[in-house]
Amino acid sequence: WRQKDAETSSCQQPLSYCCQSALGYNRHFSLSSGFLLKFAPRLRRARRYRPYQPKAVMPAHYISCHSCGLELRLPPLKPGKAAFCPRCGHPLARVEANPFLLPPALALASLIMLAVVFSRLYMHVTVLGLEVPLTMPEMMKVLILQKSGFLAEVMFVLTFGAPFFFCLLCLYVYGGLLWGKPPPGVLQATRWLVRLRGWMMVDVFFISTLVAYIKLGKVAEEHFGPAFYLMFVLSVLLIRTALSVPEHWVYYQIRRLRGDKDLVRPEGGSVFCGKCLFERPAHETECEICGSGLHKRRPNSLSLSLALLITSVILLLPANLMTIMVSSNPTVIERSTIFSGIRFMWRDGDHYIAMIIFSASIMLPWLKIVAMGVLLYAAKFGTKMAPQKLAKLYLMTESIGRWSMIDIFVIIMLMSTFRTHMARVVPGPAALYFCLVVLLTMLSAHFFDPRLMWDKAAQRNTKTT
Repeated sequence: WRQKDAETSSCQQPLSYCCQSALGYNRHFSLSSGFLLKFAPRLRRARRYRPYQPKAVMPAHYISCHSCGLELRLPPLKPGKAAFCPRCGHPLARVEANPFLLPPALALASLIMLAVVFSRLYMHVTVLGLEVPLTMPEMMKVLILQKSGFLAEVMFVLTFGAPFFFCLLCLYVYGGLLWGKPPPGVLQATRWLVRLRGWMMVDVFFISTLVAYIKLGKVAEEHFGPAFYLMFVLSVLLIRTALSVPEHWVYYQIRRLRGDKDLVRPEGGSVFCGKCLFERPAHETECEICGSGLHKRRPNSLSLSLALLITSVILLLPANLMTIMVSSNPTVIERSTIFSGIRFMWRDGDHYIAMIIFSASIMLPWLKIVAMGVLLYAAKFGTKMAPQKLAKLYLMTESIGRWSMIDIFVIIMLMSTFRTHMARVVPGPAALYFCLVVLLTMLSAHFFDPRLMWDKAAQRNTKTT
């Protein structure tokens, strides 16, 4: 099929197709995993879920890479297989080994674990003889009482709201797929399901707790509650649930339930949807599969991404120079910036914590801003850097931005612990600016269309030849 597909593909090079296990995402099977998948477990899964397997196969069809815009034809994808772009290596399509039952099962387990984490003791701290039991709702309550409602909203959305609605939407969408009928509003639910995947930061909050634990160890006695250990389990469940939802396959299943099973090329020209990646007629202005607007490239991508990036640069200056945290006791009031806090921890011997805060709060935001500036310049004017390297830079930039929230979550932990007249911690104005910087840089990377870099590179190659 490779030679046949190479003739019908718009790509100038022979297609390379990579099938792999959708569980591990490694491009080659190891001997052990291949042995295990070959024998008893595969047979047991085939007997148990045999009614669902024929419906899970995605037939051969044309697809456009979301990262580089390469148009090619994929062969049929069976459960447990995935396809990658031969030019940039970006994942094109994937089918889970147990595509109908695994995502809702993981989502249900995540909901149960989320309810347990938010109802049990998270940490018990003893400060100056005072016992402070901390739960997740208690931390949000303290933020509201200290007139830090914005931080409370950020914590609620990133650690509870986004995971909660993501799991509910997963159960709703996959419930319709198992039922055999598309439920009302399934397309809009699927779009929100895909968008919420990058805004769940339970794992970031878990790492922030470890940083706060080491920082508090010298002035307080701490004991972790059951919710802390279960939060690690919740983080793993949410990550696995997000990875088990391939939107391209989900949109195909919704299309199949609506009776449109054939994936044929439309006549009179076509355009590929940037959301579901399916090929649609050129005269359509709205994709009939996912309901998104049809454009060859994201409209106003560079201007919108640049505006968000410039705003984040402006806000990053007061975020680094102004007070981010105010610590007070009956005798002294100490105002600290990000730099002064890092310098104090380094002098106090907490070198590892200082390096973590420096990396998350200073190095990562500036690196992301510089990287986005390079990507925007390459997409607008072109550069000598290979587009494959630019694609890797964009992937790295998009994935590391969320970890800058560690400093904000550490401040929330300190505020929840030191809240008496004997010892009190409140956020400074820089906390708001820094939080906005993290969110704006994430949005800047989200609205950037990486296919524009490949278009500009193709234009440069055409001029040189």
